[in-house]
Amino acid sequence: MPHLQPGMTVGLFGGSFNPPHEGHLLVAKLALQRLGLDQLWWLVTPGNPLKSGNGLAPLAERLALSDAMAGDPRIRVTAIEKKLGTAYTARTIRHIIRRNPAVHFVWIMGADNLGDFHRWQEWRRIAATVPIAVIDRPGATLTYLSSRAARALDKARVPERAARALPRMKPPAWTFIHGPRSAISSTALRQESKR
Repeated sequence: MPHLQPGMTVGLFGGSFNPPHEGHLLVAKLALQRLGLDQLWWLVTPGNPLKSGNGLAPLAERLALSDAMAGDPRIRVTAIEKKLGTAYTARTIRHIIRRNPAVHFVWIMGADNLGDFHRWQEWRRIAATVPIAVIDRPGATLTYLSSRAARALDKARVPERAARALPRMKPPAWTFIHGPRSAISSTALRQESKR
């Protein structure tokens, strides 16, 4: 686990990163900037319980590619879920917070994940445990904002102009952050490499 000091603000950005790409880096940099984070942890997962493991590159390869792409000392690439033996975000977050009770964490996700957030194990517990920053991605932004999870958490939504305060807010609290977007996707990159 990366070293932390009490009072720091840290973004947790999880995914399979299969492969990592400029869109991931754009989300990470936008989160660092708009949320005023001290660090952002790029949590490379062993696998996604909601996706097939077919075509999943080895974890060591995805870690190395993510680390090479990060290029910012505030971005820490880690495989915490592998070390903890957790496959679910809710458990990972609980463990991280228990180990670092004096640090302010915020979950970072692309808007495309907001559409499926209600399918995540213990998604309501995640929202009740840590503030969430949803970063806009290409696609139907209004569809993401009218998703089941977005509607359920509507009263906890914080205006985007208050994003910098989000990491220190008591959950549930979330915001939707607009900014530069990248149309690159891991799925498209994998399909391109097969040609």
